[in-house]
Amino acid sequence: MREEIERAADYAKASRSPATLRAYESDWRIFTSWCGERDLSPLPATPAVVAVFASGEAERGINPRTIHRRVSAIAYFHRQAGEVPPGSAPGSGRLIEVLAGVRRRHGRPRERKRAADASALRHMLDTIKGNDLRSLRDRAVLAIGMSAALRRSEIVALAVGDVRLVPQGLELVIARSKTDQDGEGQLVAVPEGQRIRPKGLLLHWMNAAAHVEGPLFRQLTRRGDLTESAMSDRAVARLVKTAAENAGYDPSEYAGHSLRAGFLTEAANNRASLFKMQDVSRHKSVQVLSEYVRQAERFEDHAGANFL
Repeated sequence: MREEIERAADYAKASRSPATLRAYESDWRIFTSWCGERDLSPLPATPAVVAVFASGEAERGINPRTIHRRVSAIAYFHRQAGEVPPGSAPGSGRLIEVLAGVRRRHGRPRERKRAADASALRHMLDTIKGNDLRSLRDRAVLAIGMSAALRRSEIVALAVGDVRLVPQGLELVIARSKTDQDGEGQLVAVPEGQRIRPKGLLLHWMNAAAHVEGPLFRQLTRRGDLTESAMSDRAVARLVKTAAENAGYDPSEYAGHSLRAGFLTEAANNRASLFKMQDVSRHKSVQVLSEYVRQAERFEDHAGANFL
């Protein structure tokens, strides 16, 4: 019975991505520490306690989105322990009102990282010299991440068997993603290309690594030797920042998402249709994609062009 309970717990954890679980664990530590300093019970926690915690976080200058995630983390750990989440417990109305007030008073536009568009990506690739395993891998990660509009979690989840070589370029099987939580699988086409040439960069890495199965992009030892483990998504973010800095850009403006945003920005600038962009990005709705198009076309046929 114990094994069955543990198995059920493992499936419950699988409902959240590894990145979300890491964030929740960090948020939970912050909350339990806050409770410990005040001799309060973190589990179960009353709605009133969580409301005071949330308001205190707001006064400390924590972003409302982060506060909302921390409250979600508290709810998650309550459900894991078989307790009623504070947001569903009697008296939760006060907590809901506090969270709404925090958003209203402290809400601010989402900070967007710069997109690694075609020009920026070529500059970043140019900074990675040599044909050692690390250089070959890093160039392939940047090129594939941008050309397939991949999230960093999707980059590191790719397996060797997910790569299909076709005359026009590549086909990548995305086994699971943010918009495909049930793992039905999605196929992304990547053209051979004439400038960035993602297929060529990927094949250089695969030929040098000579791995026939397992993770596509592997961790390397400090000496540069290949391991059996996949790169971490945080390693991808660090790679993007480092390459951006080496190319003369402000690294604080770049993150792992810059690769995905770079493809969508460049596609919009080149007048790709929303539906063709969606084929690659796999967004469930074109609403997010339309923001990239509006940004690219904000000066075209401007309403004030004829009188300003």
